[in-house]
Amino acid sequence: MTSRAKVLTTEILSNNWYTLKKLTYEFTKNNGETVVQTREAYDRGNGATILLYNKEEKTVILTRQFRLPSFINGNDNGMLIEACAGLLDNDNPEDCIRRETEEETGFKISAVRKIFEAYMSPGSVTEILHFFVAEYTREMKVTDGGGIEHEQEDIEVLEKNIEEALGMIDNGEIKDAKTIMLLQYVRLKGLM
Repeated sequence: MTSRAKVLTTEILSNNWYTLKKLTYEFTKNNGETVVQTREAYDRGNGATILLYNKEEKTVILTRQFRLPSFINGNDNGMLIEACAGLLDNDNPEDCIRRETEEETGFKISAVRKIFEAYMSPGSVTEILHFFVAEYTREMKVTDGGGIEHEQEDIEVLEKNIEEALGMIDNGEIKDAKTIMLLQYVRLKGLM
C-alpha cells in the first residue's frame, strides 16, 4: 500500500527527557481529498516487555513501581503493577529484554520467545513494543533485582499465582496495558 501521508514540516517542541515533535503533513482521505493536518508525536524510542512464568508452580513475575503519568491522572499513589519492560537503548529487542529482566527482577534468563509487537498508544506515541514470554525457575534468580540506582529505579519484584494475577485485572489492581496483554496471552495460549 502506498503512503497517503507526506510530512511538510517538523518542529521540536521539547527534547528534554524524550522528543516531542509538532508535525504538519498532507493526508489523502479515503474519498481522495487531500487535507493538511497538524499533530504532536512523542518519541521515546522502542521498547520490549516480558512475562516470566513458571509452569510447575503456576506463577508469574511482575514488578511494582511509581509511574508519574498515572499519578497525575488519578492513580492515588502512582504505583503500578507491571510486567518487566525497558527501552531498547540501541540493543536488539532480545538483548534488551534479557538485560532488563536481570536488572529489574533479578532473574537471568536465556530462552526468550517473541510473541508479537504492538503500538501501545499510536495516537500520540511513536513507540513499538516487542512482547516476549519466558519460563523461569528459582535457580535463575541471581540478584534481588529492583532496577539500576543511576537510573533512579525503585522496583519491587512480585511473584503471583497466575489466577491471582488475572484476578488483579478484574479488580483493577493491574491497569497496565502491556501486562494485561501478556497475562491474557498466557491464559489464551494455555501456557500454564
